[in-house]
Amino acid sequence: MQAAADSTDIKLKKQMDKLARGRKKWRQLNSYYYRDMSRFFKFHIPNNSSILEIGSGTGELLSELSPRRGLGVDISREMIGLARENFRTLEFMEMRAEELSLDENFDFVIITDTVGYFSDVQTVFHRLKKTMSADSRLILTYHNFFWMPLLKLAEILHLKMPQKPLNWLNRDDLINLLELEGYEVIKTGRRFLFPIFIPILSGLINRFLAQLPIINRLCLTTYLIARLPQASKEMSVSIIIPARNEKGNIEQAVKRLPVIGSRTEIIFIEGGSTDGTFEEIERVAGLYPEKNISFGRQEGKGKGDAVRKGFSMATGDILMILDADLTVAPEDLPKFYSALRADRGEFINGCRLVYPLEKDSMMTLNIFGNKFFSLMFSWLLGQRLKDTLCGTKVISRKNYERLAANRAYFGEFDPFGDFDLIFGAAKLDLKIAEIPIQYHARQYGETNISRFKHGWLLLKMVAFAMNKIKFI
Repeated sequence: MQAAADSTDIKLKKQMDKLARGRKKWRQLNSYYYRDMSRFFKFHIPNNSSILEIGSGTGELLSELSPRRGLGVDISREMIGLARENFRTLEFMEMRAEELSLDENFDFVIITDTVGYFSDVQTVFHRLKKTMSADSRLILTYHNFFWMPLLKLAEILHLKMPQKPLNWLNRDDLINLLELEGYEVIKTGRRFLFPIFIPILSGLINRFLAQLPIINRLCLTTYLIARLPQASKEMSVSIIIPARNEKGNIEQAVKRLPVIGSRTEIIFIEGGSTDGTFEEIERVAGLYPEKNISFGRQEGKGKGDAVRKGFSMATGDILMILDADLTVAPEDLPKFYSALRADRGEFINGCRLVYPLEKDSMMTLNIFGNKFFSLMFSWLLGQRLKDTLCGTKVISRKNYERLAANRAYFGEFDPFGDFDLIFGAAKLDLKIAEIPIQYHARQYGETNISRFKHGWLLLKMVAFAMNKIKFI
């Protein structure tokens, strides 16, 4: 078996060495495809990341991603030689992917259209684990099986570089192999429907039409994004409670909140109350010194501004949001902590739409609206998200800091704060998990949500996300 694999790899190496000098010509001939591939990776990989590329060829893609540390690995000595000549700030190694022997963690490991050349894909995935931490992402692209006859015809017509893949695995095959090696697939998707560049028309087809259900299944490029889940040690927790006109709920929130993790702090952020909420927070903080309570007043408006201020004051490893109306029970928060600590997800969202709703907790119109937005945002984000508007959201401090550093991509667009976190988590390819919770009727005060006004704002959020996340 090993002798056969070695013989196959020798033939592959000779084939790639022969194609190396002509690779620049083929890239120029299909520049529209390679530009789209570069745009896809730039969306998912921030500048100044550390990147390992398996099957790096002559190094163009790795260079375009502007890595802080860039290492390309390829089986072809000729390809590696050209890459070293052209991109001297990057490092390139001649090596079979199945024999990878690196012991260095990278932010991203990418495999671009080369998985078909591996003689043992599972072994490659196994060896890559030594190059990945819990925060690393594996991004893999490959061609849709549906396109095989067309790609073969393009080779015959000299419109595409001649290639002879060893295997042609579909999405389920690759997901199975990744899961066998302990990976968790976060996202799968398809893009690039029309490979010929025609001004305006090509962009309309590839950015918009290609993302529509059913049509999307015909796209040329398929991708997978995966991670290696790893449980962590016990962590400290900061619970942020935005409060506006919630005087009657403050003491109950403090009394009912359990100690979570190695240390728990409670941070109230008050914003423009007229019922004495801030004074009540001061009173309760003095009454329960053992609860480690701090508080502040927001300078801006909206829950999103309050959450960001609370996060800036927080000292815990894990950041939690609890709405002061207590419609989500404080006693449920340990479930969120356990899920994050066990690495069942990296962004944990509460879901109110699983268990029966308590009477008067949510209007029928709101229920239908939430279900509609659930479908829309699950499609937009590439991950299941059933309840976008549940106020209880949990993220690690480390990932929140990454999200905040990347906030300029979306801008200050979200008065709720929910979508700033959801979109940011999706942009970072964080694993999103949902925890079903019982949703209770408010016992004090009135909701700050204007159903029709904020419903219209949510529709605008959908359009915003389409442009910033889906149609890229």
